[in-house]
Amino acid sequence: MNETIVKFGWPDTLVCEYTHWLILLRPAQPTLGSLVLAAKSDATAFGDLPPEAHAELAIVTNAIETALKAAIDYSRINYLMLMMVDPNVHFHVLPRYEGTRSSAGLTVPDAGWPGQPDLASAVKLDAAQRDTLLAWLKPYFV
Repeated sequence: MNETIVKFGWPDTLVCEYTHWLILLRPAQPTLGSLVLAAKSDATAFGDLPPEAHAELAIVTNAIETALKAAIDYSRINYLMLMMVDPNVHFHVLPRYEGTRSSAGLTVPDAGWPGQPDLASAVKLDAAQRDTLLAWLKPYFV
């Protein structure tokens, strides 16, 4: 796996795997259910991904949106492709909502609602919280 995927905790944060993409639980949760959608490729530019990865992205984003809608009941969803520190192609996927959401022993406010997400307010997960949140979230990705 590429260095960005490893930095986001793979394999311990793995939610779901596709041919070209991984869905990882984001280790810091600015909103409950925040994910990292990471290309398995070593590409550092979105346009450098193979056509098959772009085609599969439609399937993966549909799965993410369906799962997070059922789990979080978000109002909006943000896909942030920042790639300033972590070089390989990836998105931060943030379900957005007014107020808070709670599950798996965590309550997480959307501190930026209705504006830009407030990444600095993210709840940093310890290993036990990560594992509990993963166990709760994975079944939504069927």
